[in-house]
Amino acid sequence: MCVANKIVPDTSVIVDGRITKLVRTGELRGAHILVPMAALAELEHLANRAIETGHSGLEELRVLRMLSDEGLIKLEYVGQYPTPEQIDRIDTIIRDLAKSYDAELLTSDYVQAKVANALAIKVRYLEPEKDSGPLSIEKYFGDDTMSVHLKDRVVPYAKQGMPGRTRFVKLSDTPLKLHELRMMAREIVERAKRSPDGFIEIERKGATVVQLGPYRIAITHPPFSDGLEITAVKSVATVDLEHYNLPKKVYDRINERAEGILIAGPPGAGKSTFAQALAEYYRKLGKIVKTMESPRDLQVSDEITQYSPLEGDMEKTSDILLLVRPDYTIYDEMRRSKDFQIFADMRLAGVGMIGVVHATRAIDAIQRLIGRVELGVIPQIVDTVIYVRNARVEEIYEMRFTVKVPMGMTEEDLARPVITVSDFIGGEVKYEIYTFGEQVVVMPVDNSGLSWQDPEAEERVREVLQTYSVHPRSVEVRGRRAVVRVDPGDVPRLIGRGGRTISNIESELGLKIDVKPTKPEGGGVKPLRVRTTKRSVIIEFDKHMAGKEVKIVVDGEPLFRAVVNRRSRIRVDKNLGVAQKILDGYSRGVLEARTH
Repeated sequence: MCVANKIVPDTSVIVDGRITKLVRTGELRGAHILVPMAALAELEHLANRAIETGHSGLEELRVLRMLSDEGLIKLEYVGQYPTPEQIDRIDTIIRDLAKSYDAELLTSDYVQAKVANALAIKVRYLEPEKDSGPLSIEKYFGDDTMSVHLKDRVVPYAKQGMPGRTRFVKLSDTPLKLHELRMMAREIVERAKRSPDGFIEIERKGATVVQLGPYRIAITHPPFSDGLEITAVKSVATVDLEHYNLPKKVYDRINERAEGILIAGPPGAGKSTFAQALAEYYRKLGKIVKTMESPRDLQVSDEITQYSPLEGDMEKTSDILLLVRPDYTIYDEMRRSKDFQIFADMRLAGVGMIGVVHATRAIDAIQRLIGRVELGVIPQIVDTVIYVRNARVEEIYEMRFTVKVPMGMTEEDLARPVITVSDFIGGEVKYEIYTFGEQVVVMPVDNSGLSWQDPEAEERVREVLQTYSVHPRSVEVRGRRAVVRVDPGDVPRLIGRGGRTISNIESELGLKIDVKPTKPEGGGVKPLRVRTTKRSVIIEFDKHMAGKEVKIVVDGEPLFRAVVNRRSRIRVDKNLGVAQKILDGYSRGVLEARTH
Protein backbone atom coordinates (compact mmCIF):
# COMPACT_ATOMS: atom_id res chain seq x y z
CA MET A 1 0.00 0.00 0.00
CA CYS A 2 1.39 3.38 -0.97
CA VAL A 3 0.43 6.15 1.39
CA ALA A 4 2.20 8.88 -0.57
CA ASN A 5 3.06 9.19 -4.24
CA LYS A 6 6.26 11.16 -3.74
CA ILE A 7 8.60 10.89 -0.76
CA VAL A 8 11.67 13.05 -0.05
CA PRO A 9 13.80 11.47 2.72
CA ASP A 10 16.29 13.63 4.62
CA THR A 11 19.69 12.48 5.85
CA SER A 12 18.45 11.43 9.30
CA VAL A 13 15.93 8.91 8.01
CA ILE A 14 18.42 7.50 5.51
CA VAL A 15 21.10 6.96 8.17
CA ASP A 16 18.83 5.28 10.72
CA GLY A 17 17.59 2.70 8.17
CA ARG A 18 13.90 3.47 8.68
CA ILE A 19 13.06 4.10 5.01
CA THR A 20 14.09 0.64 3.78
CA LYS A 21 12.25 -0.89 6.72
CA LEU A 22 9.03 0.91 5.66
CA VAL A 23 9.45 -0.33 2.08
CA ARG A 24 9.93 -3.92 3.19
CA THR A 25 6.89 -3.80 5.50
CA GLY A 26 4.81 -2.57 2.55
CA GLU A 27 4.06 0.86 3.96
CA LEU A 28 6.07 2.65 1.22
CA ARG A 29 5.82 -0.03 -1.45
CA GLY A 30 5.29 1.57 -4.88
CA ALA A 31 6.32 5.03 -3.65
CA HIS A 32 8.38 7.44 -5.73
CA ILE A 33 11.47 8.08 -3.57
CA LEU A 34 13.18 11.36 -4.43
CA VAL A 35 16.64 11.37 -2.82
CA PRO A 36 18.14 14.88 -2.62
CA MET A 37 21.64 15.19 -4.05
CA ALA A 38 22.33 17.36 -1.00
CA ALA A 39 21.73 14.31 1.26
CA LEU A 40 24.01 12.18 -0.91
CA ALA A 41 26.71 14.87 -0.73
CA GLU A 42 26.49 15.00 3.06
CA LEU A 43 26.78 11.23 3.35
CA GLU A 44 29.70 11.16 0.92
CA HIS A 45 31.45 13.88 2.93
CA LEU A 46 31.00 11.87 6.15
CA ALA A 47 32.18 8.62 4.54
CA ASN A 48 35.29 10.33 3.12
CA ARG A 49 36.11 11.41 6.66
CA ALA A 50 35.78 7.74 7.75
CA ILE A 51 32.74 8.53 9.91
CA GLU A 52 30.50 5.52 10.38
CA THR A 53 27.17 7.31 9.82
CA GLY A 54 28.35 8.23 6.32
CA HIS A 55 29.06 4.59 5.47
CA SER A 56 25.76 3.53 7.05
CA GLY A 57 23.82 6.10 4.99
CA LEU A 58 25.51 5.12 1.72
CA GLU A 59 24.74 1.47 2.44
CA GLU A 60 21.08 2.43 2.92
CA LEU A 61 21.06 4.13 -0.49
CA ARG A 62 22.57 0.98 -2.04
CA VAL A 63 19.72 -1.08 -0.57
CA LEU A 64 17.18 1.45 -1.89
CA ARG A 65 18.66 1.00 -5.38
CA MET A 66 18.22 -2.80 -5.01
CA LEU A 67 14.58 -2.32 -3.93
CA SER A 68 14.07 -0.07 -6.95
CA ASP A 69 15.59 -2.68 -9.28
CA GLU A 70 13.15 -5.22 -7.81
CA GLY A 71 10.27 -2.89 -8.70
CA LEU A 72 9.22 -2.27 -5.11
CA ILE A 73 9.79 1.50 -5.37
CA LYS A 74 10.81 4.09 -7.92
CA LEU A 75 14.12 5.76 -6.99
CA GLU A 76 15.30 9.09 -8.36
CA TYR A 77 18.03 11.55 -7.34
CA VAL A 78 16.95 15.18 -7.53
CA GLY A 79 18.45 18.62 -7.02
CA GLN A 80 22.04 19.78 -7.35
CA TYR A 81 25.21 19.04 -5.43
CA PRO A 82 25.54 21.78 -2.78
CA THR A 83 28.36 24.28 -3.08
CA PRO A 84 30.78 24.72 -0.14
CA GLU A 85 28.78 27.78 0.91
CA GLN A 86 25.61 25.64 1.08
CA ILE A 87 27.02 22.88 3.29
CA ASP A 88 25.50 24.40 6.41
CA ARG A 89 22.08 24.66 4.70
CA ILE A 90 21.51 20.99 3.80
CA ASP A 91 18.24 20.76 5.77
CA THR A 92 16.92 23.91 4.09
CA ILE A 93 17.79 22.57 0.62
CA ILE A 94 15.99 19.29 1.35
CA ARG A 95 12.87 21.10 2.60
CA ASP A 96 12.81 23.32 -0.51
CA LEU A 97 13.05 20.25 -2.75
CA ALA A 98 10.13 18.57 -0.96
CA LYS A 99 8.05 21.71 -1.46
CA SER A 100 9.01 22.16 -5.12
CA TYR A 101 8.09 18.52 -5.95
CA ASP A 102 4.93 18.66 -3.83
CA ALA A 103 6.30 15.61 -2.01
CA GLU A 104 6.04 14.41 1.55
CA LEU A 105 9.18 15.06 3.60
CA LEU A 106 10.17 11.99 5.59
CA THR A 107 12.38 12.70 8.62
CA SER A 108 13.34 11.44 12.05
CA ASP A 109 14.78 14.86 12.95
CA TYR A 110 12.33 16.58 15.31
CA VAL A 111 13.52 20.11 14.50
CA GLN A 112 13.35 19.44 10.76
CA ALA A 113 9.75 18.27 11.17
CA LYS A 114 8.76 21.34 13.23
CA VAL A 115 10.27 23.75 10.68
CA ALA A 116 8.56 21.94 7.78
CA ASN A 117 5.22 22.17 9.60
CA ALA A 118 5.75 25.89 10.13
CA LEU A 119 6.39 26.31 6.37
CA ALA A 120 3.29 24.29 5.47
CA ILE A 121 5.38 21.53 3.88
CA LYS A 122 3.92 18.04 3.98
CA VAL A 123 6.00 16.12 6.47
CA ARG A 124 5.95 12.83 8.32
CA TYR A 125 8.00 12.62 11.50
CA LEU A 126 9.20 9.14 12.46
CA GLU A 127 9.51 9.06 16.23
CA PRO A 128 12.32 7.08 17.87
CA GLU A 129 11.29 3.48 18.26
CA LYS A 130 12.46 0.92 20.78
CA ASP A 131 13.60 -2.14 18.88
CA SER A 132 12.69 -5.41 20.50
CA GLY A 133 15.02 -7.55 18.44
CA PRO A 134 18.57 -8.20 19.65
CA LEU A 135 21.61 -6.73 17.94
CA SER A 136 23.77 -9.13 15.93
CA ILE A 137 26.66 -8.48 18.28
CA GLU A 138 24.60 -9.60 21.29
CA LYS A 139 25.00 -13.25 20.25
CA TYR A 140 28.58 -13.03 21.48
CA PHE A 141 27.56 -11.96 24.99
CA GLY A 142 26.87 -14.34 27.86
CA ASP A 143 25.89 -13.58 31.45
CA ASP A 144 29.52 -13.09 32.51
CA THR A 145 30.85 -11.45 29.33
CA MET A 146 32.51 -8.13 30.06
CA SER A 147 33.62 -7.25 26.52
CA VAL A 148 33.62 -8.60 22.97
CA HIS A 149 36.46 -7.95 20.50
CA LEU A 150 35.75 -8.36 16.79
CA LYS A 151 38.16 -7.58 13.94
CA ASP A 152 38.34 -8.23 10.23
CA ARG A 153 40.17 -11.50 9.40
CA VAL A 154 40.47 -12.38 13.12
CA VAL A 155 38.47 -14.91 15.14
CA PRO A 156 36.11 -13.30 17.70
CA TYR A 157 37.28 -13.05 21.31
CA ALA A 158 35.57 -12.12 24.57
CA LYS A 159 36.71 -11.17 28.05
CA GLN A 160 34.64 -13.10 30.55
CA GLY A 161 34.37 -13.15 34.33
CA MET A 162 34.33 -10.34 36.88
CA PRO A 163 36.76 -7.50 37.59
CA GLY A 164 39.93 -9.06 38.96
CA ARG A 165 38.95 -12.56 37.78
CA THR A 166 38.84 -12.42 33.99
CA ARG A 167 39.78 -14.76 31.17
CA PHE A 168 40.25 -14.10 27.44
CA VAL A 169 38.16 -16.62 25.50
CA LYS A 170 38.05 -17.49 21.79
CA LEU A 171 34.41 -17.59 20.68
CA SER A 172 34.84 -19.23 17.28
CA ASP A 173 37.47 -20.85 15.09
CA THR A 174 36.23 -19.00 12.01
CA PRO A 175 37.75 -15.56 11.29
CA LEU A 176 35.26 -12.74 10.76
CA LYS A 177 34.80 -11.31 7.28
CA LEU A 178 34.76 -7.63 6.36
CA HIS A 179 31.18 -7.63 5.10
CA GLU A 180 29.97 -9.22 8.38
CA LEU A 181 31.56 -6.47 10.44
CA ARG A 182 30.23 -3.77 8.11
CA MET A 183 26.70 -5.12 8.53
CA MET A 184 27.14 -5.13 12.32
CA ALA A 185 28.55 -1.58 12.31
CA ARG A 186 25.67 -0.34 10.18
CA GLU A 187 23.12 -2.05 12.42
CA ILE A 188 24.68 -0.52 15.53
CA VAL A 189 24.71 3.03 14.09
CA GLU A 190 21.17 2.74 12.73
CA ARG A 191 19.87 1.43 16.06
CA ALA A 192 21.63 4.22 17.95
CA LYS A 193 20.06 6.81 15.64
CA ARG A 194 16.50 5.66 16.12
CA SER A 195 16.48 4.14 19.59
CA PRO A 196 15.62 6.29 22.65
CA ASP A 197 18.25 4.28 24.55
CA GLY A 198 20.97 4.99 22.00
CA PHE A 199 23.48 7.81 21.55
CA ILE A 200 26.37 8.40 19.19
CA GLU A 201 28.79 9.81 21.76
CA ILE A 202 31.86 10.33 19.58
CA GLU A 203 32.07 10.47 15.79
CA ARG A 204 35.43 11.29 14.30
CA LYS A 205 37.56 10.32 11.36
CA GLY A 206 38.05 6.59 11.68
CA ALA A 207 36.27 6.16 15.02
CA THR A 208 32.70 6.07 16.29
CA VAL A 209 31.65 5.44 19.90
CA VAL A 210 28.05 4.44 20.54
CA GLN A 211 26.17 3.98 23.80
CA LEU A 212 23.30 1.61 23.16
CA GLY A 213 21.41 0.48 26.23
CA PRO A 214 23.90 -1.33 28.48
CA TYR A 215 26.53 -1.53 25.72
CA ARG A 216 29.38 0.87 24.97
CA ILE A 217 30.56 0.10 21.45
CA ALA A 218 33.65 1.47 19.73
CA ILE A 219 33.88 1.09 15.94
CA THR A 220 37.23 1.86 14.34
CA HIS A 221 38.48 1.54 10.77
CA PRO A 222 41.26 2.87 8.53
CA PRO A 223 42.96 5.29 8.57
CA PHE A 224 42.63 5.33 12.39
CA SER A 225 43.06 1.55 12.79
CA ASP A 226 44.64 -1.01 10.48
CA GLY A 227 41.32 -2.72 9.89
CA LEU A 228 37.64 -2.60 10.78
CA GLU A 229 37.25 -3.43 14.46
CA ILE A 230 34.26 -3.45 16.81
CA THR A 231 34.74 -3.53 20.58
CA ALA A 232 31.65 -3.77 22.76
CA VAL A 233 31.77 -3.45 26.55
CA LYS A 234 28.97 -4.31 28.96
CA SER A 235 28.85 -3.90 32.71
CA VAL A 236 28.41 -7.31 34.32
CA ALA A 237 28.16 -6.15 37.92
CA THR A 238 25.67 -3.74 39.41
CA VAL A 239 26.04 -3.78 43.18
CA ASP A 240 25.08 -1.76 46.23
CA LEU A 241 27.64 -0.06 48.43
CA GLU A 242 26.93 -2.67 51.11
CA HIS A 243 28.54 -5.24 48.81
CA TYR A 244 31.99 -3.79 49.61
CA ASN A 245 31.74 -4.46 53.37
CA LEU A 246 33.13 -1.06 54.28
CA PRO A 247 33.73 -0.26 57.98
CA LYS A 248 31.26 2.06 59.70
CA LYS A 249 34.03 4.65 59.92
CA VAL A 250 34.03 4.86 56.11
CA TYR A 251 30.24 5.30 55.96
CA ASP A 252 30.50 8.07 58.54
CA ARG A 253 33.05 9.87 56.40
CA ILE A 254 31.01 9.43 53.20
CA ASN A 255 27.91 10.71 54.97
CA GLU A 256 29.41 13.64 56.84
CA ARG A 257 32.77 14.82 55.51
CA ALA A 258 33.92 13.38 52.19
CA GLU A 259 32.94 15.85 49.48
CA GLY A 260 35.99 15.59 47.23
CA ILE A 261 36.53 11.91 46.38
CA LEU A 262 38.80 10.24 43.84
CA ILE A 263 37.99 6.64 42.93
CA ALA A 264 41.24 5.23 41.59
CA GLY A 265 42.41 1.94 40.18
CA PRO A 266 43.81 0.22 37.08
CA PRO A 267 41.63 -0.40 34.00
CA GLY A 268 39.00 -3.09 34.56
CA ALA A 269 39.39 -3.01 38.34
CA GLY A 270 35.76 -2.07 39.05
CA LYS A 271 36.07 1.71 39.49
CA SER A 272 32.93 2.55 37.52
CA THR A 273 30.97 -0.16 39.35
CA PHE A 274 31.96 1.39 42.68
CA ALA A 275 31.10 4.88 41.36
CA GLN A 276 27.64 3.60 40.37
CA ALA A 277 27.15 2.11 43.83
CA LEU A 278 28.22 5.37 45.49
CA ALA A 279 25.91 7.40 43.23
CA GLU A 280 22.96 5.17 44.12
CA TYR A 281 23.86 5.37 47.82
CA TYR A 282 23.76 9.17 47.74
CA ARG A 283 20.49 9.06 45.77
CA LYS A 284 18.90 6.89 48.45
CA LEU A 285 20.01 9.46 51.05
CA GLY A 286 17.86 12.02 49.23
CA LYS A 287 20.76 13.80 47.52
CA ILE A 288 20.60 15.29 44.01
CA VAL A 289 23.15 13.34 41.97
CA LYS A 290 24.32 14.02 38.40
CA THR A 291 27.08 12.56 36.25
CA MET A 292 29.55 13.99 33.74
CA GLU A 293 30.60 11.28 31.27
CA SER A 294 32.08 10.88 27.83
CA PRO A 295 30.79 8.42 26.81
CA ARG A 296 27.77 7.99 29.08
CA ASP A 297 28.13 4.38 30.18
CA LEU A 298 27.43 4.38 33.94
CA GLN A 299 24.42 2.19 34.72
CA VAL A 300 22.44 4.36 37.14
CA SER A 301 18.78 4.99 38.00
CA ASP A 302 16.63 7.30 35.90
CA GLU A 303 16.61 9.79 38.80
CA ILE A 304 20.32 10.40 38.17
CA THR A 305 20.76 12.53 35.04
CA GLN A 306 23.81 11.74 32.91
CA TYR A 307 25.45 14.66 31.10
CA SER A 308 27.92 14.50 28.21
CA PRO A 309 30.22 17.31 26.96
CA LEU A 310 28.03 20.25 25.89
CA GLU A 311 29.05 21.24 22.37
CA GLY A 312 32.01 18.93 22.84
CA ASP A 313 33.27 20.83 25.89
CA MET A 314 32.93 19.48 29.43
CA GLU A 315 33.61 22.96 30.81
CA LYS A 316 30.29 24.12 29.31
CA THR A 317 28.65 21.12 30.95
CA SER A 318 30.04 22.23 34.30
CA ASP A 319 28.57 25.72 33.77
CA ILE A 320 25.12 24.17 33.39
CA LEU A 321 25.62 21.89 36.39
CA LEU A 322 26.49 24.84 38.61
CA LEU A 323 23.05 26.27 37.72
CA VAL A 324 21.39 22.90 38.35
CA ARG A 325 23.01 22.80 41.83
CA PRO A 326 23.50 19.06 42.43
CA ASP A 327 24.62 17.81 45.82
CA TYR A 328 27.06 15.37 44.21
CA THR A 329 28.45 14.97 40.71
CA ILE A 330 30.22 11.86 39.38
CA TYR A 331 32.97 12.87 36.92
CA ASP A 332 33.78 9.67 35.05
CA GLU A 333 37.12 9.02 33.33
CA MET A 334 39.25 12.04 34.28
CA ARG A 335 42.38 11.96 32.12
CA ARG A 336 43.38 15.33 30.70
CA SER A 337 44.54 18.40 32.59
CA LYS A 338 41.31 20.20 31.74
CA ASP A 339 39.28 17.43 33.39
CA PHE A 340 41.13 17.93 36.69
CA GLN A 341 40.78 21.71 36.46
CA ILE A 342 37.01 21.44 35.86
CA PHE A 343 36.76 19.02 38.79
CA ALA A 344 38.66 21.51 40.98
CA ASP A 345 36.53 24.48 39.90
CA MET A 346 33.29 22.66 40.68
CA ARG A 347 34.58 21.40 44.03
CA LEU A 348 35.72 24.89 45.07
CA ALA A 349 32.27 26.15 44.04
CA GLY A 350 30.77 23.91 46.73
CA VAL A 351 29.62 20.89 44.71
CA GLY A 352 30.40 17.46 46.14
CA MET A 353 32.60 15.81 43.52
CA ILE A 354 33.48 12.17 42.87
CA GLY A 355 36.09 11.63 40.16
CA VAL A 356 37.07 8.34 38.51
CA VAL A 357 40.79 8.13 37.67
CA HIS A 358 43.05 5.48 36.17
CA ALA A 359 45.97 4.84 38.55
CA THR A 360 48.20 1.88 39.38
CA ARG A 361 48.55 3.04 43.03
CA ALA A 362 46.35 5.19 45.25
CA ILE A 363 49.07 7.87 45.56
CA ASP A 364 49.27 8.10 41.75
CA ALA A 365 45.74 9.51 41.67
CA ILE A 366 46.86 12.37 43.92
CA GLN A 367 50.03 12.93 41.90
CA ARG A 368 47.90 13.49 38.79
CA LEU A 369 46.54 16.61 40.49
CA ILE A 370 50.03 18.03 41.09
CA GLY A 371 50.91 20.64 38.51
CA ARG A 372 47.31 20.83 37.34
CA VAL A 373 45.98 22.70 40.39
CA GLU A 374 47.70 24.75 43.08
CA LEU A 375 49.40 22.49 45.62
CA GLY A 376 47.95 24.30 48.63
CA VAL A 377 44.32 23.76 47.58
CA ILE A 378 44.60 20.03 46.80
CA PRO A 379 43.21 18.97 50.25
CA GLN A 380 40.24 21.31 49.68
CA ILE A 381 39.59 19.70 46.30
CA VAL A 382 40.19 16.06 47.26
CA ASP A 383 39.95 14.92 50.86
CA THR A 384 39.44 11.18 50.23
CA VAL A 385 41.01 8.70 47.79
CA ILE A 386 39.37 5.27 47.42
CA TYR A 387 41.56 2.73 45.65
CA VAL A 388 39.68 -0.15 43.98
CA ARG A 389 41.38 -3.27 42.70
CA ASN A 390 39.88 -6.63 41.72
CA ALA A 391 36.41 -5.22 42.52
CA ARG A 392 37.44 -4.61 46.16
CA VAL A 393 38.26 -1.45 48.08
CA GLU A 394 41.92 -2.01 48.99
CA GLU A 395 42.95 1.38 50.36
CA ILE A 396 41.34 4.61 51.54
CA TYR A 397 43.50 7.70 51.99
CA GLU A 398 42.62 11.02 53.55
CA MET A 399 44.53 14.25 53.05
CA ARG A 400 45.21 17.07 55.48
CA PHE A 401 47.05 20.36 55.20
CA THR A 402 49.45 21.52 57.90
CA VAL A 403 52.65 23.49 58.47
CA LYS A 404 55.54 21.44 59.89
CA VAL A 405 59.05 20.21 59.31
CA PRO A 406 58.90 17.42 56.71
CA MET A 407 60.11 14.02 57.77
CA GLY A 408 63.84 13.58 57.39
CA MET A 409 64.51 17.27 58.03
CA THR A 410 65.52 18.37 61.51
CA GLU A 411 65.74 22.15 61.57
CA GLU A 412 62.78 24.26 62.65
CA ASP A 413 63.83 26.76 59.99
CA LEU A 414 62.79 24.19 57.37
CA ALA A 415 59.11 24.15 58.43
CA ARG A 416 56.80 24.60 55.46
CA PRO A 417 53.26 23.79 54.27
CA VAL A 418 52.91 20.00 54.05
CA ILE A 419 50.06 17.81 52.76
CA THR A 420 49.89 14.58 54.74
CA VAL A 421 48.36 11.53 53.06
CA SER A 422 47.16 9.08 55.72
CA ASP A 423 45.60 5.65 55.74
CA PHE A 424 42.03 6.44 56.73
CA ILE A 425 41.39 3.20 58.59
CA GLY A 426 44.67 2.87 60.50
CA GLY A 427 45.56 6.55 60.77
CA GLU A 428 49.22 6.11 59.75
CA VAL A 429 50.75 8.81 57.58
CA LYS A 430 51.80 7.18 54.31
CA TYR A 431 53.12 10.14 52.31
CA GLU A 432 54.05 13.79 52.67
CA ILE A 433 53.73 16.25 49.80
CA TYR A 434 55.62 19.54 49.94
CA THR A 435 57.78 21.88 47.90
CA PHE A 436 61.56 21.69 48.09
CA GLY A 437 63.18 24.41 46.03
CA GLU A 438 61.41 24.40 42.69
CA GLN A 439 60.29 20.78 42.97
CA VAL A 440 57.18 19.18 44.45
CA VAL A 441 58.22 16.18 46.56
CA VAL A 442 55.95 13.18 47.24
CA MET A 443 57.84 11.43 50.05
CA PRO A 444 56.89 8.01 51.46
CA VAL A 445 56.84 7.94 55.26
CA ASP A 446 58.55 5.16 57.21
CA ASN A 447 56.11 3.92 59.85
CA SER A 448 58.32 1.18 61.29
CA GLY A 449 58.42 3.01 64.66
CA LEU A 450 57.33 6.25 66.30
CA SER A 451 57.78 9.45 64.31
CA TRP A 452 57.00 13.08 64.66
CA GLN A 453 53.71 12.55 62.79
CA ASP A 454 52.42 10.59 65.79
CA PRO A 455 50.80 13.13 68.14
CA GLU A 456 51.53 10.84 71.13
CA ALA A 457 55.19 10.18 70.25
CA GLU A 458 56.71 12.58 72.76
CA GLU A 459 54.44 11.33 75.55
CA ARG A 460 55.41 7.76 74.72
CA VAL A 461 59.10 8.65 75.01
CA ARG A 462 58.49 10.23 78.44
CA GLU A 463 56.62 7.13 79.64
CA VAL A 464 59.43 4.77 78.62
CA LEU A 465 62.14 6.97 80.18
CA GLN A 466 60.22 7.15 83.46
CA THR A 467 60.32 3.36 83.71
CA TYR A 468 64.09 3.82 83.99
CA SER A 469 63.60 6.47 86.73
CA VAL A 470 64.56 9.26 84.35
CA HIS A 471 62.34 12.35 84.21
CA PRO A 472 63.28 14.37 81.10
CA ARG A 473 63.12 18.16 81.11
CA SER A 474 62.07 18.18 77.44
CA VAL A 475 61.48 15.74 74.58
CA GLU A 476 61.49 16.62 70.88
CA VAL A 477 60.73 13.99 68.25
CA ARG A 478 61.89 14.82 64.73
CA GLY A 479 61.68 12.15 62.06
CA ARG A 480 63.37 9.00 63.33
CA ARG A 481 65.26 10.78 66.15
CA ALA A 482 64.32 12.11 69.58
CA VAL A 483 66.28 14.79 71.47
CA VAL A 484 65.95 14.22 75.22
CA ARG A 485 67.18 16.84 77.69
CA VAL A 486 67.74 15.60 81.24
CA ASP A 487 69.43 16.89 84.38
CA PRO A 488 73.20 16.23 84.33
CA GLY A 489 72.87 13.67 87.16
CA ASP A 490 70.44 11.57 85.07
CA VAL A 491 72.74 11.22 82.08
CA PRO A 492 74.78 8.20 83.37
CA ARG A 493 71.63 6.36 84.42
CA LEU A 494 70.06 6.93 81.00
CA ILE A 495 73.14 5.89 79.02
CA GLY A 496 73.87 2.82 81.16
CA ARG A 497 77.01 0.70 81.32
CA GLY A 498 78.50 0.48 77.84
CA GLY A 499 75.43 2.25 76.43
CA ARG A 500 73.20 -0.76 77.09
CA THR A 501 70.31 1.18 78.65
CA ILE A 502 69.98 3.72 75.87
CA SER A 503 70.24 0.92 73.26
CA ASN A 504 67.37 -0.95 74.93
CA ILE A 505 65.27 2.23 74.97
CA GLU A 506 65.99 2.89 71.28
CA SER A 507 64.96 -0.65 70.36
CA GLU A 508 61.74 -0.37 72.36
CA LEU A 509 60.76 2.99 70.84
CA GLY A 510 62.08 2.48 67.32
CA LEU A 511 63.84 5.86 67.58
CA LYS A 512 67.40 7.07 67.77
CA ILE A 513 67.85 8.96 71.09
CA ASP A 514 70.13 11.99 71.47
CA VAL A 515 70.75 12.66 75.18
CA LYS A 516 71.62 16.24 76.12
CA PRO A 517 72.21 17.57 79.66
CA THR A 518 70.49 20.75 80.76
CA LYS A 519 72.07 23.57 82.71
CA PRO A 520 70.45 25.04 85.74
CA GLU A 521 68.07 27.76 84.65
CA GLY A 522 69.05 31.12 86.00
CA GLY A 523 69.74 34.67 84.97
CA GLY A 524 71.02 36.13 81.78
CA VAL A 525 73.06 34.20 79.27
CA LYS A 526 75.27 36.12 76.91
CA PRO A 527 75.13 35.18 73.23
CA LEU A 528 78.29 33.82 71.66
CA ARG A 529 77.91 36.26 68.83
CA VAL A 530 75.41 38.17 66.70
CA ARG A 531 75.74 38.25 62.92
CA THR A 532 73.67 39.43 59.98
CA THR A 533 72.68 37.93 56.65
CA LYS A 534 70.92 39.53 53.72
CA ARG A 535 67.52 39.13 55.37
CA SER A 536 68.11 38.27 59.02
CA VAL A 537 69.86 39.05 62.28
CA ILE A 538 71.04 35.78 63.89
CA ILE A 539 71.77 35.41 67.62
CA GLU A 540 74.03 32.40 68.33
CA PHE A 541 74.26 30.67 71.74
CA ASP A 542 76.13 27.77 73.27
CA LYS A 543 74.76 24.32 72.31
CA HIS A 544 73.13 23.67 75.69
CA MET A 545 70.64 26.49 74.97
CA ALA A 546 69.00 24.60 72.10
CA GLY A 547 65.31 24.06 72.73
CA LYS A 548 64.99 26.56 75.57
CA GLU A 549 62.41 29.31 75.60
CA VAL A 550 64.17 32.59 76.44
CA LYS A 551 63.44 36.25 76.90
CA ILE A 552 65.73 38.53 74.87
CA VAL A 553 66.74 41.54 76.94
CA VAL A 554 68.76 44.71 76.13
CA ASP A 555 69.84 46.97 79.02
CA GLY A 556 67.39 45.02 81.21
CA GLU A 557 64.48 45.89 78.88
CA PRO A 558 62.63 42.83 77.46
CA LEU A 559 62.32 42.83 73.67
CA PHE A 560 60.56 39.51 72.90
CA ARG A 561 60.34 35.80 73.77
CA ALA A 562 61.57 33.04 71.45
CA VAL A 563 62.66 29.39 71.38
CA VAL A 564 66.30 28.74 70.57
CA ASN A 565 66.37 26.35 67.60
CA ARG A 566 68.25 23.07 67.32
CA ARG A 567 71.30 24.86 65.97
CA SER A 568 71.29 27.08 69.09
CA ARG A 569 70.19 30.14 67.16
CA ILE A 570 67.43 32.71 67.10
CA ARG A 571 66.70 34.24 63.72
CA VAL A 572 65.05 37.71 63.52
CA ASP A 573 63.84 39.40 60.35
CA LYS A 574 66.02 42.42 59.53
CA ASN A 575 62.93 44.50 58.75
CA LEU A 576 61.63 44.25 62.32
CA GLY A 577 62.31 47.16 64.67
CA VAL A 578 63.95 44.92 67.30
CA ALA A 579 66.65 43.86 64.83
CA GLN A 580 68.53 47.17 65.22
CA LYS A 581 68.11 47.07 69.00
CA ILE A 582 69.70 43.59 69.04
CA LEU A 583 72.69 44.80 67.04
CA ASP A 584 73.07 47.89 69.21
CA GLY A 585 72.79 45.88 72.47
CA TYR A 586 75.33 43.33 71.27
CA SER A 587 77.81 46.04 70.28
CA ARG A 588 77.51 47.56 73.76
CA GLY A 589 77.65 44.20 75.57
CA VAL A 590 74.17 44.54 77.11
CA LEU A 591 72.37 41.84 75.07
CA GLU A 592 71.39 38.70 76.97
CA ALA A 593 68.85 35.88 77.07
CA ARG A 594 67.00 35.05 80.28
CA THR A 595 65.50 31.62 80.93
CA HIS A 596 63.09 32.59 83.68
